[in-house]
Amino acid sequence: MAKRILVVEDNDLNRKLFCDVLQASGFDVEPVADGAVAIERAKAFVPNLVIMDIQLQDISGLDLIAGLKRDKDLRNVPVLAVTAYAGKGDEQRIRDVGAEGYLSKPVSIIPFMNAVNGLLARSNGHEPIPLHA
Repeated sequence: MAKRILVVEDNDLNRKLFCDVLQASGFDVEPVADGAVAIERAKAFVPNLVIMDIQLQDISGLDLIAGLKRDKDLRNVPVLAVTAYAGKGDEQRIRDVGAEGYLSKPVSIIPFMNAVNGLLARSNGHEPIPLHA
């Protein structure tokens, strides 16, 4: 059974890129453009991983991560935070609300897939096998 990944990203090009790469790698993907429905969609989709844009138009990705981590059914789902704002202290602030992974934009495919596979492997109790260029 394919692993399920929820992609919360309001930028159409980024969302399409993430979804295309993940689907090509055999994942079942649920794209979400509107952060306001992200938790509701996560509950319906029951993902193995959530990829979360931090700078959404209508709601903070930080608030959404905190909401996922407060939910008894979703709190153990790892979150990979992706953000264009990679200032000093941002990664720690994002990890402090509960994100297990962090990538700054622009995202390259190999580091992205390494982060995805690493988080999925760790959530299953395995060591990740990194991809190389």
